[in-house]
Amino acid sequence: MVTTRSSSSAKTNGTPRANGKSNGTGNGISFEKQHGKRLSDDSLETASKRPKLEQKTDLTRWRMLDENGRHTWRYLEDDDAVEKWPQSCADKWYLGLETGLPALPKPTKPLDSVVNGLTFFEKLQLPSGQWGCEYGGPGFLLPGIVITWYVTKKPIPWYVATEIKNYLFARAHPEDGGWGLHIEGESTVFGISLNYTVLRIVGVDPDHPVMVKARGTLHKLGGATFAPHWAKFWLSILGVCKWDIVNPIPAELWLLPDWVPFAPWRWWIHMRQVFLPMGYVYEKKWSCEETDIIRGLRQELFVEPWEEIDWAGNRNSICPIDNYHPKSWLLNTANWFLVNIWNAYLRPKALGQKAEDWASKLIDMEDENTDFADLAPVNAAMNTVVCYIRDGPGSYSVRRHLERLEDALWVKNEGMLCNGTNGVQCWDTSFLIQVATDSKLEQDPRWRPMLTKALKFLDDQQIRENCKDQDICYRQQRKGAWAFSTRDQGYAVCDCISEALKAVILLQKTPGYPQLLEDQRIFDAIDTLLTYQNKSGACSSYEPTRGSERLEMLNAAEVFGKIMVEYDYVECTTAVVTALSLFQKHWPDYRPQEIKDFVARSVKAVKSLQRPDGSWYGNWAICFTYATMFALESLRSIGETYSNSSYSKRGCDFLISKQREDGGWSESYRSCERMVYTEHPTGSQVVMTAWALIALMKADYPDIKPLKKGIKLIMDRQQPNGEWKQEAIEGVFNKSCMISYPNYKFTFTMKALGMFATKYPNETVV
Repeated sequence: MVTTRSSSSAKTNGTPRANGKSNGTGNGISFEKQHGKRLSDDSLETASKRPKLEQKTDLTRWRMLDENGRHTWRYLEDDDAVEKWPQSCADKWYLGLETGLPALPKPTKPLDSVVNGLTFFEKLQLPSGQWGCEYGGPGFLLPGIVITWYVTKKPIPWYVATEIKNYLFARAHPEDGGWGLHIEGESTVFGISLNYTVLRIVGVDPDHPVMVKARGTLHKLGGATFAPHWAKFWLSILGVCKWDIVNPIPAELWLLPDWVPFAPWRWWIHMRQVFLPMGYVYEKKWSCEETDIIRGLRQELFVEPWEEIDWAGNRNSICPIDNYHPKSWLLNTANWFLVNIWNAYLRPKALGQKAEDWASKLIDMEDENTDFADLAPVNAAMNTVVCYIRDGPGSYSVRRHLERLEDALWVKNEGMLCNGTNGVQCWDTSFLIQVATDSKLEQDPRWRPMLTKALKFLDDQQIRENCKDQDICYRQQRKGAWAFSTRDQGYAVCDCISEALKAVILLQKTPGYPQLLEDQRIFDAIDTLLTYQNKSGACSSYEPTRGSERLEMLNAAEVFGKIMVEYDYVECTTAVVTALSLFQKHWPDYRPQEIKDFVARSVKAVKSLQRPDGSWYGNWAICFTYATMFALESLRSIGETYSNSSYSKRGCDFLISKQREDGGWSESYRSCERMVYTEHPTGSQVVMTAWALIALMKADYPDIKPLKKGIKLIMDRQQPNGEWKQEAIEGVFNKSCMISYPNYKFTFTMKALGMFATKYPNETVV
């Protein structure tokens, strides 16, 4: 249910939305009419007493609470609370409100531009020393959380419901009104079926024009019977679909011996942590109780009458636009066998119970090792449902899960969204520190307080121990590591370890900074990094590769590619190489031969991944520009540059060939999907321009003219207060899903400017 608002905040302010449109309630949103009470819960308010969904909240009442790196949003309904807790500059900036920051002196050279950028970005530093931002983009994250709230009967505050509605309205496709896999993608059955469901849950009437338009597009695409596997799973939990439409998710996979080539421990960490709770819930075939909303969705999401749908016959139905990775003949055969032979005739009941119990135990290990934050919002929401089914609504596990789900939510001027993890705290903080060192500003007293706070944050967030039951729950060594977000989340990633370690070493080796991490803690990080190398010499992300690429034949997700196992990543490999190289300069006697061999194998692997056109394919941001930046940095680490390396020269020539007339670079997310360099239709992007410039400078590209043109574009795009405005989406995962890194427009632009200022100190550019 959606809760009422307090009388102390009865007025909403006139702050406009980013899209300038009025999302009013007088245009068909009728919470009383459609959001009936749960049939089995007489304690809830009757529909006639419920308020209409609000047009908007008062953005000046939102606050982002930073608790040692944990980010949660609060809405202050009480006027006294508003007075006692003023909005910070960061709050205002996140929400698109005026920050009141003054115009700065107009830069005359690149270093001036860096100083202006740092002056602005410093104001966004949070009390614990790091920087927050949205990490949104994927269209399937928020539905998991909202559906979980609904099935666990968690009340949804009116201000949360309102801002979820506003965000989805703002992000509806401008032409067909639907939602896609991510915010820049075309409408899909996956995106529409789940986000339409979210809007119904938060109180939007099916007759609202936004809903009518989205529903029309959904029906043109075939309706929810043509949704991919994950959507059918969530809709079956709601009881909107019947479980027969969901392809099997056998829990007994978790009982397979480790030597089996397709045992789950060999899968990529996100796949195994998502399919673990999916398997438990599938085993139970659990659906929540029926409500008016669920009955309404049964009529709204499908083209055919709900009562006549052949659920089992539509298990493999999927809209072509969703079917990025079609199921293989092997997976289809396995699914047929599991449904028609194994489950129907052969599966012992005792084996099913044993599998369910072991899956439950593994879920508990995941919750314990992350204090219920879990790897990411997808498995966090699913684990919450598992605990609700198993432990009951009042249990500690359910209550704690519901608290931690808040960690992934973010509020901006468009509304409330769900981040891809519980933040990017360690990652972005590490890059900011490197901006200062690349610009030779780390010894400037002006920036020492900001940098010291950032160093203290990384000190606090270093993971000091391995997981409990590490081997049993198949977790990678992590002592001495850093996570992408926070120590609580606790999943070490090799490039996150590397960038944080570089930041720590660079500051602690600068006179005047506190020596917070003693040598042994640095050695712990190195010991863990040295466990990440694949047989190929390259590095992956969370773990070394454990399984064969042939496991993609069992990829059941359909909407993602290269998702089943870890792969060789140029970006991660380079981060590790550069961290090890920096470490060796200061501690030459610690495991010297192992580090030397590791670096040599890694750089050889990077060379092997170069494409015929001189580029490298990027897996974690868009795309060839991003990866080529890292690859050229790898080559630089062993002394290979444009003048003495054919690999470096070809990489530089590729980048130069893509520079636009205005001096910038512009790459679209379509590059990731198509694996062919594709220009972004909106033109040059400051982030891609910065990546290209960093790459060329790392390679000592001999012609300064292209560099000056790119630097000038970045400087010209800087605002008078020192910031840069958001442009196109920057990140990607699994080839097909884009994700936002809004702080990149600060960290990488300033890094490029600072490197140029250091390399060419007498150049003014403007």
